[in-house]
Amino acid sequence: MSVHIEIDHRKARHPEKAHRPDNQIQRKPAWIRVKAPTHPIYHETRALMRANGLVTVCEEAACPNIGECWSQRHATMMIMGDTCTRACAFCNVATGLPGPLDATEPTRVADAVAQLGLHHIVITSVDRDDLADGGAAHFAAVIAAIRGAAPATTIEVLTPDFLRKPGGAETLATAAPDVFNHNLETVPRLYPSVRPGARYYQSLRLLDQVKRLAPLVFTKSGLMLGLGEERAEIGQVMDDLRIADVDFITMGQYLQPTAKHAAVARFVPPEEFSEYASLARAKGFLQVAATPLTRSSYHADSDFAEMRATRAARLAA
Repeated sequence: MSVHIEIDHRKARHPEKAHRPDNQIQRKPAWIRVKAPTHPIYHETRALMRANGLVTVCEEAACPNIGECWSQRHATMMIMGDTCTRACAFCNVATGLPGPLDATEPTRVADAVAQLGLHHIVITSVDRDDLADGGAAHFAAVIAAIRGAAPATTIEVLTPDFLRKPGGAETLATAAPDVFNHNLETVPRLYPSVRPGARYYQSLRLLDQVKRLAPLVFTKSGLMLGLGEERAEIGQVMDDLRIADVDFITMGQYLQPTAKHAAVARFVPPEEFSEYASLARAKGFLQVAATPLTRSSYHADSDFAEMRATRAARLAA
C-alpha cells in the first residue's frame, strides 16, 4: 500500500528539492559519530544566541561539532537571515526569498561577541543574490561593530562568492578581517551537480582578489570529501589555491542532511585525511585542518593562533 503525502512548499525547508528522488542515507562509520550535547555551557551559549535574536550556522547547517564547540563558547554566527537564495545540493540551510536586512544586526552580533568574551569569532552568511552587493557592506558593518565592542577579538569571515556582484572583494578587503574564508566546497567537475549556482573560477578569483588587495589578511578555503571526487582532482584544487596564495585549507567529510540532498559517495577514512594533510603541507599552506569532522570554523581560534605564529616564524627566517 502506498501513501501520498502532500508537501506544503510554503513551509518546506527545501522546496526546490521536494520532487527529487530520494538518496539513501548511509550509516555513519564509528570514526564520525558524535555524542549528543549535554554540557551546561552548551545550553548557556544557546540561550545567549536566542536572547540576542541571532542565527548560527552551527544549527542551520546541522554541524556535528555543535556540542563540543558550544560547550567551549565557540559559535559561528550567521548574518543576513536564515534563508538562502541558492539551492546547493549539499547544504541544509533553508532556501527561499530572504527578508530585508536588519540594521540592528551588526550591534547585536557585536554585543554577543563581547558577552561571550570570545578571543576569535567566525561570521558567515547565507547567499544574498537578491542584494545589489551580495551583502558585502553588511559584512563590513558587522566587522566594524565587533571592532568597536570587542577590540581584542580577532575576526574571521566566511563569505558567499559575490557572483556578479562587483566590488565585493574590495569591500571585504577594506574591512580587513583577520581571516577571509570562502569555501570552494568541491572539485570543479562536481560543481554542476553539487554547487550549481556557483562558479569554481569565480570563487578562486575572489580569494585571489582579497589577498592581492589586503596581503596581510589570511585567506582560507575548504573542501568536503566523499562526494565522488578523485585524488588527482583534490591535488589540483590544492595547487589552484596555492596559486591564489591561500594560506589555510580545511578538509572534512561530507554528511548528507536528508534523503533529498546529494548522496555520500563514500566515507573517507581518517588515514586518508592524514595523507591529504601531508600533501597540503608539502604544497606550502601555512595551516591545514583535515579530519572527517573538520568544518570551516572547527577549532578556528586555535588554528588561527597557530597560523599566525607559523607566518611570523617564516618571516623571521
